Amino acid sequence: MAGRIEDYAIIGDLEAAALVGRDGAIDWLCMPRFDSPACFASLLGSEDNGQWWISPADRRPCNRRSYRGDTLVLESVWETVGGAVKLIDFMPPRGEVPQIVRIVEGLSGQVHMRGELKLRFDNGRIVPWTRAMDSSTVSAVAGPDSAFLRCDRGVRMSDSKTCTTLDFSVSAGQRIAFVLGWSPSHVAAMPDVDTEAAMEKTLEFWRRWTAKCRYEGPWRDVVMRSLITLKALTYAPTGGIVAAATTSLPEYIGGDRNWDYRFCWLRDSTFTLSCLLRSGYREEAVAWKDWLVRAVAGEPSDLQPLYGVAGQRRLVETPAWWLPGYEGSQPVRFGNAAVDQLQLDVYGEVLNTVYSAVRAGVPIDRHVWSLMASFMQYLEKHWEEPDAGFWEVRGPRRHFVHSKIMSWVAADRALRLARVAGQRNSTERWRAMRREIRDEVCRQGWDDELGYFVQSYGSRRIDASALLLPRLGFLPPDDRRVLGTVEAVRRLDHHGFLRRYSVDDGGQDQVDGMSCGEGTFLACSLWYADALAMTGRQDEARAVFERVLAVRNDVGLLAEEWDPVARRQLGNTPQAFSHVALVNTAFALHGTRNQPRRSSGTR
Repeated sequence: MAGRIEDYAIIGDLEAAALVGRDGAIDWLCMPRFDSPACFASLLGSEDNGQWWISPADRRPCNRRSYRGDTLVLESVWETVGGAVKLIDFMPPRGEVPQIVRIVEGLSGQVHMRGELKLRFDNGRIVPWTRAMDSSTVSAVAGPDSAFLRCDRGVRMSDSKTCTTLDFSVSAGQRIAFVLGWSPSHVAAMPDVDTEAAMEKTLEFWRRWTAKCRYEGPWRDVVMRSLITLKALTYAPTGGIVAAATTSLPEYIGGDRNWDYRFCWLRDSTFTLSCLLRSGYREEAVAWKDWLVRAVAGEPSDLQPLYGVAGQRRLVETPAWWLPGYEGSQPVRFGNAAVDQLQLDVYGEVLNTVYSAVRAGVPIDRHVWSLMASFMQYLEKHWEEPDAGFWEVRGPRRHFVHSKIMSWVAADRALRLARVAGQRNSTERWRAMRREIRDEVCRQGWDDELGYFVQSYGSRRIDASALLLPRLGFLPPDDRRVLGTVEAVRRLDHHGFLRRYSVDDGGQDQVDGMSCGEGTFLACSLWYADALAMTGRQDEARAVFERVLAVRNDVGLLAEEWDPVARRQLGNTPQAFSHVALVNTAFALHGTRNQPRRSSGTR
């Protein structure tokens, strides 16, 4: 049975990632990259859908675990009657093939250890043909996939058609290593691995990378772990950053909001670029910008909300009928149908990201300006249309206020970019468009009786995305409408955390036609902290921020949501959006710690 979402730590090699539970089980792994079919999928089913566990024979959770310093090398420690043992898990930087290395180290006494390897290719569905190559190597193959397991001498391995069993003992000072690798079945590579050298190489890689961090304020350890997590979710060959390492972890236990997040969202782009640049990771920021430009190249009408890690567009959503889902939450989905939605806000996100890069001194080729101009030509004709909005609702299109504001952002950033590029042919039209959008939003999106910006024209809903208004520059932080909206957002509070938007009287969320509730959205609470800081309420902002920090798991990771009643994480994990928001909020609070309260005048 899978653990709670917060029971998992991540290891990765910047092309793929595995989730390791407190019990020493790897319950999720896609090979050879984030969006490949899973070969361990017990997270969404049972052990028979793929798992690899190693632990003391009684299989209880470890006593404690942590990453080794500022790295992605995980260490789990068990203390037993017979002695203590440490399990070291990591994925070396990608070489010839992707690999997981697991080293069992005896700390004291002698501990009897066991393990089971159940490989299941094609998202936990296909049992491979498994055979022993020699006394220390097992090979598995099915269709396009093959894998091998190598272990040190002294480990008794027994094989059945469905499982490889490991049985061994470890004494104080002894280290026993295991290597699991994947390769295409027509290659079937099984390179020799010096596990000690691989560990030192991995540690050195992360130490060099984390040494570049520029953040020196309070919460540095927290910020560093979030940045490491963001790096772990980066697909190094292209620079794309996936939203999470998993698919179909539910936003509500037993509900149907179970989406595939192993792709790259344009909506994350500006937040991510800002996070990386402010933290000192210019190389990663440039790679992310370059991925973005390549992905969106083409006809403006074909712009998608999300793309694959290589920029691929076809991400067809299909249900996995053979997987029962995390704690029975169905359906399990691979692919994401949001790829076909009209989400007008993403045009503003792309232009805002390019403008932010230019402001930071990142060079932009002339053809990029031409691409941005073509986006504006499309948006000029379509910004008045209803769309699916920020939250990707699967229901009727609406005139979402955030989408209109992001169209205003597109026009505003296009004007600024035009000045830099010396292209002024369309500036009068864009200036008029910017003015028209602002007037319309302030007329139809602002409800003077309610005293806040609503979610969509004609609605009374409060939406946490309105907290982004001052950050986007649509209105200044001390505008009475911003202050009123920030105050109104408090009604989304659920035991100290914010929901995404208001719910009906029954507590059920009906915005997209689904009858399930959900937890609180962690990024929304962090946006609230940002808005509080920008409006001069620093003490309240810090309290909100530290409340979010308190719900990270034992190794500093955040999923998408938090259930403050059941006190557990929900949604896909680890969530890039949550960690990006955390880093940006830490910068915002550190930067405002000595600033005086701003005036609350009206405009």
